[in-house]
Amino acid sequence: MTQYIEAKEYIDTVLIPLIPFQMQIDSAIEVNAFQKEWTTALVNELEKELTGRMMLLPPYYYVKTTAKEAELSRVSAWVEEAQHQPFKHVFFLTLDAAWKKHEQALPGTLLWLPGMKSGDLYSADMHRFIRDQVEQMSELIRSYW
Repeated sequence: MTQYIEAKEYIDTVLIPLIPFQMQIDSAIEVNAFQKEWTTALVNELEKELTGRMMLLPPYYYVKTTAKEAELSRVSAWVEEAQHQPFKHVFFLTLDAAWKKHEQALPGTLLWLPGMKSGDLYSADMHRFIRDQVEQMSELIRSYW
C-alpha cells in the first residue's frame, strides 16, 4: 500500500479476483481450493508484470450457489469504494464461467479463464503455463490503456 500511495498518480488500473466458495460437495471443495491457489498465483504474477500501472485488490469471495444478481450489488460496492482513488480501469479475473452471463452488468471488464481442476502448482510445467497466461492477459489489459 505504501508503494501505491507514493505512485498512485501512475496507477490507473485495479484487478479484483472473483473466487467462489462452496462446501456442499466434497469434490467441489478440492476443486475450489485448487482454483483459488491457481488464481492467486496468476494474479500475483500479473501484478508483478504490471507493477507501476496496476493494483491488485484482495480477492472477492462469494458462495458459488448464490445468484450472481445478488453478488453484483456487493461487487459494485467494492468497485465504488475503489473508485475513491483515481482508477480508470477495473478488471475482474475469474475461473467461474457463470460470471460470463452477467458480464455486461459488472462495473468493469471481466477476464474469464477456463480453470484447471487439479495439478501441481509448483511444477515447472505449471509455472510455464501461468507465465503464458500472464503474458496474454497483460497484453489484453494493455490494449485498454
